[in-house]
Amino acid sequence: MGLKNRHRLKDKDVESHYQELKAKLGDSPFEPLEGVDIADHDGNKILLVDQRPLATFFNGEVFPTMNGLLNMNATKRYITVDMGAVKFVYNGADIMAPGIVDADESIEEGDLVWVRDVEHEKPLAVGRAMTNGKEMVQSEKGKVVKSLHHIGDEMFD
Repeated sequence: MGLKNRHRLKDKDVESHYQELKAKLGDSPFEPLEGVDIADHDGNKILLVDQRPLATFFNGEVFPTMNGLLNMNATKRYITVDMGAVKFVYNGADIMAPGIVDADESIEEGDLVWVRDVEHEKPLAVGRAMTNGKEMVQSEKGKVVKSLHHIGDEMFD
């Protein structure tokens, strides 16, 4: 992973990011007193713990990476898709309404969200909501989440 400008975050910044993630998702991929580094990678700022990219910034807003989501117990801002949608989401496709079986009703249009499969509830992607959570479940057609990062992409390889 080609990192530039890597340095340790101040404790108050780690605490701030921790609190923001905890409020958004119900958990954080790192603890408030954990040593967290920040670095530039291909134009993205990423937060690392022990060399693992656990969070990044999408338009200045901190959100876990796929690695981060796998290392936490997020309980908010989820979109659950049926198993037929998994292969498309896994390959980076935007999330379409027909594949959604459940969504956190507190999601607002424009929120960063994470997508999981219905069977194992494992994270598949991170995206930007194009509608609210209730509408996602009720809609029968159209794109409802713009995919930004997914399992297997090259964002942090």
